[in-house]
Amino acid sequence: MTEIGTQAPDFTLPRDGGGEITLSALRPKTVVVYFYPKDDTPGCTKEAIAFTELAAEFDAAGAVVIGISKDSAAKHDKFVAKHGLGVILASDETSDTCERYGVWVEKSMYGKTYMGIERSTFVIDGTGTVRAAWPKVKVPGHAEEVLAAVKAL
Repeated sequence: MTEIGTQAPDFTLPRDGGGEITLSALRPKTVVVYFYPKDDTPGCTKEAIAFTELAAEFDAAGAVVIGISKDSAAKHDKFVAKHGLGVILASDETSDTCERYGVWVEKSMYGKTYMGIERSTFVIDGTGTVRAAWPKVKVPGHAEEVLAAVKAL
């Protein structure tokens, strides 16, 4: 997993609404990058809604919030429209960015192992340095915890 104090791996990914999002192009803003398994599943929906509810506060703190999963940009568009989401959703269909951040991991369910995204969040400062990281995120209260970390920068 990407370590606190290291340079965040840069990325350029397709995003909801068309076009692309590049991490380094957002400097000197603070960027919250959260990785999540799948659009429109219960935990992922709650997480996206929680970040959306705090979007104005993240913006006031000078931060951009980006959610990344392997879902396509078209699927992200449907997810955004269905739930009125107000955060950027980026598509990492090849899982290259997930692998570089160390969140593409072996998981198991009902005795079967498979590769998937470990729900994780990173706060990246205006110089591209990882300032905070949360592996194995539990959704309740997480967006608030991330906002507090952003405000503390």
